[in-house]
Amino acid sequence: MATLEDKILGEKLQNYCSSSEDEGSDDEDSRSGDEEEKSSKLCTTSVEPTPVNTWNGTASNTGPKGVLEDWRRFKQLEAENRQELAKERIALAKKLTLTVKTAREEEQAKEVDELEDELNELLDEGFLMQYQQQRMQELMKQLQKAPKFGKVLSLNTQDEFLSAIDQEDPKVTVIVHIYNNTVKACETMDGCLNILASDYPGIKFCRIAADIAGLSRHFRVDGVPALLVYKGGQIIGNFVQLISELGDDFYASNVEKFLIEYGMLPEN
Repeated sequence: MATLEDKILGEKLQNYCSSSEDEGSDDEDSRSGDEEEKSSKLCTTSVEPTPVNTWNGTASNTGPKGVLEDWRRFKQLEAENRQELAKERIALAKKLTLTVKTAREEEQAKEVDELEDELNELLDEGFLMQYQQQRMQELMKQLQKAPKFGKVLSLNTQDEFLSAIDQEDPKVTVIVHIYNNTVKACETMDGCLNILASDYPGIKFCRIAADIAGLSRHFRVDGVPALLVYKGGQIIGNFVQLISELGDDFYASNVEKFLIEYGMLPEN
């Protein structure tokens, strides 16, 4: 049967704590009742859990030293954060510097792309074949128009010598051998030029005696064999006393190499 005390406490006795040894004693005086009532209020107060500290700092001391340590740590983190942001800004600036183009550069790049597109359209297989055939036909026409010789021409007078040079096509190279029949090296040069004339039919090879050309006796003895090279009526090569360059005994390949080296013959 519920007592008066149970009704006052609402019949919730789990947190109730009484200082009395005997709850049913009828000899409790008013003072004991007051003490029990005070004790009961203290005991019925619920104990709240200690709040969890959510701060993740390193200092646990709240005194002056702890505050200074916290402040130093805060400034350190702040400085590190500034350094990290500075690095990010520098990296971004470099990236923008590499990728950003001026308006003029953008326009030039656009023009190049358009030209490449047009070139790719033109350079298809059919166009290339047609261009190659057209170019071959043009070269064949030029070769057919160009004079052919294939042998060494003998010049018997000074007029023939002048005509062979001045009246020839300006595009034709004329190589004249000045010789002396009494010099063995001149005979060797004639044989070499005969071979080169067949190998280079577009080159005009000629020969004329030194005395017919009106050269001095000293030249007729010491200056031969000599090669004079003309083009467009102008002398472009003057090679005298070739014995000093080629020796007494030489071959067509030696003469050919010599003329190619000085740019008088095209390389085959």
